Amino acid sequence: MEDLASIRKEVKKAVSGASAPEALENLRVSYLGKSGIISGKMRILGGLPPEQRKEFGAAVNKLRDEVSNLIEGKKASLEAEELNKKLASEKVDVTLPVRPEKEGKIHPISQVIDEVTAVFSSMGFSVAEGPEIEDDFHNFNALNIPPEHPARQMHDTFYFPEKDGERFLLRTHTSPVQIRYMENNKPPYRVIAPGRTYRCDSDMTHSPMFHQVEGLYIDKDVNMGHLKGCLKIFVEAFFGVRDVPVRFRPSFFPFTEPSAEMDIGCSREGGELKIGVGKDWLEILGCGMVHPNVLKNAGIDPTKWRGFAFGLGIERIAMLKYGIPDLRTFFDADERWLRHYGFAPLDIPTLARGLNR
Repeated sequence: MEDLASIRKEVKKAVSGASAPEALENLRVSYLGKSGIISGKMRILGGLPPEQRKEFGAAVNKLRDEVSNLIEGKKASLEAEELNKKLASEKVDVTLPVRPEKEGKIHPISQVIDEVTAVFSSMGFSVAEGPEIEDDFHNFNALNIPPEHPARQMHDTFYFPEKDGERFLLRTHTSPVQIRYMENNKPPYRVIAPGRTYRCDSDMTHSPMFHQVEGLYIDKDVNMGHLKGCLKIFVEAFFGVRDVPVRFRPSFFPFTEPSAEMDIGCSREGGELKIGVGKDWLEILGCGMVHPNVLKNAGIDPTKWRGFAFGLGIERIAMLKYGIPDLRTFFDADERWLRHYGFAPLDIPTLARGLNR
């Protein structure tokens, strides 16, 4: 017991005098390591009489805990002292002017979303947002997508583990935002829903996470003519080209009827894409008249109201407009790429000034 008291006193003095974490680690190994002084005391328990073994063992355990707490407490004190010194010595002068070479850039995706918003805002559309983690009803059922549809398979969609009999997933499109908007608002309305979407795709033209903007226009006496006029105004304003040739090819989407793919006229001569000229065609987006079942699922009477919807990929139209060759570079976080394709922080898109730089 006298040895333990001596060790306790010795450790307190050594820990108190330690001035660096390395010294504390050496003390810990010397006293608490496998070959340490305190560990050696535990090994002599077997040679003690039974009546002394219990008392001595408890005393050694108590000493071991005390030494461990002393070392940890001193270590925390040294770390706090080091941090305070660092905070006191590292100061930033917030009055210094911004260095031009470090000026931030607006990512092309953010810029294009603002450009799209500017165009549709001029036509009376407002922006709607919704959750990126969706339930099965809003992402599929409400949009007239049947259970056997390929998009509902596990290998095509990011599903979360089933909970209480319900499956949640990362939304595969921004159409659920339209459903939620219709559930909580009375028609008429015009909204666009830009945002992130997720699908199990990854190659030069697809990524697991990408951006879409979808539009919804619900009113009385709405027809395909209104849809065509709205989208023609959009592509001309967005690409900055007047009288862009457009055509609508019949297609199929579960949530619209009739459905169409919209193509715009272009030229690919010499390997350079030019919008609005030439005899070639370029698919730009999907659209159609909102299916009556979708209106019913959202609580809208299809005998009184009708409308149109459309959707397009933000990365796709950004690549077309600004000549970005590879989709994957949008997500590489390469500062050189961003300096080249990025936009000045105050380069806010307006129709009055023009969307093209």
